[in-house]
Amino acid sequence: MLKEININESPQLPTSVYLVVQNRLLREALVRLFDKRAGITVLGESQYTQITKEHIAATPCDVLLLDSLTSVYARNLIEGLNDRASQTKIVLFGMDDDTPSFLKAVRLGVSGYLLKDATSAEIISAVRGVASGEAVCPPKLAMSLFQYVAQDFRQRSGMDDQQAGIKIGLTYRQRELIALVAKGMTNKEIAAKLNLSEFTVKNHIHRIMRHVEADTRQEAVDVIRAGGFLPSA
Repeated sequence: MLKEININESPQLPTSVYLVVQNRLLREALVRLFDKRAGITVLGESQYTQITKEHIAATPCDVLLLDSLTSVYARNLIEGLNDRASQTKIVLFGMDDDTPSFLKAVRLGVSGYLLKDATSAEIISAVRGVASGEAVCPPKLAMSLFQYVAQDFRQRSGMDDQQAGIKIGLTYRQRELIALVAKGMTNKEIAAKLNLSEFTVKNHIHRIMRHVEADTRQEAVDVIRAGGFLPSA
């Protein structure tokens, strides 16, 4: 959920934090700030360097607090965490009130986005919020996210089946097959309709499932339908 920052929140579960902040004085101030708060532990702090990712990998934390999105090291760090499917949540602070930057952060997988005028209480609240599974951002930017999602949906809805199928990465034959699977047809029925062997149909469907990272036929249908290829059930 998108959460409007509440500075009066009380701590819940213990939260571990790693700080990656370029300015040394600011890092030290944040360490002192967190040390005064029950339930928050600072596992480490550093500036942006090539070995920061190694430090964080060695000290897995609940929340990673960053003060930059423009640094190459920052982007690499975020993408590295995503590549490892890390459970670490990322909070950016000191950010501009800038919609493109905010949406870029969301696409990268950031869970918290705080502006330059954020107070210490708001930073504490954001760390606790994302650690408990919430998303945190200023209400004004939350509206831009809703608008972006609505626009993206309208664009996807405007594509015909063939265009959408190509966008999701399906071949013509796979688009034919998944449309029939979505109608509830068996492999035998699909093979008869398309003049293929059941073995060929089965192999095609397995490739489709691997391609969209689905464990079942129905899950593959759901993923592809969500991508805009298949009509709503």
